[in-house]
Amino acid sequence: MTIHRSQGSEYPAVVIPVTTGAWMMLQRNLLYTAVTRAKKLVVLVGSRRAIGQAVRTVSAGRRCTALDFRLAGG
Repeated sequence: MTIHRSQGSEYPAVVIPVTTGAWMMLQRNLLYTAVTRAKKLVVLVGSRRAIGQAVRTVSAGRRCTALDFRLAGG
């Protein structure tokens, strides 16, 4: 299940993959949302570097969707 889909819900345990391969998702607010879904247990799977990057990255509220590029037929 995605972090977005889990918003507003709680689960007994949550396993969160945190890798540099998904660098666009390494944002503090997403990590916070994922961690706070757990009632009893949180397991972060990945690298310390990726977790550090997520903690340091404060979302500016801008989305990097490349929508303008897609609409231009690129």
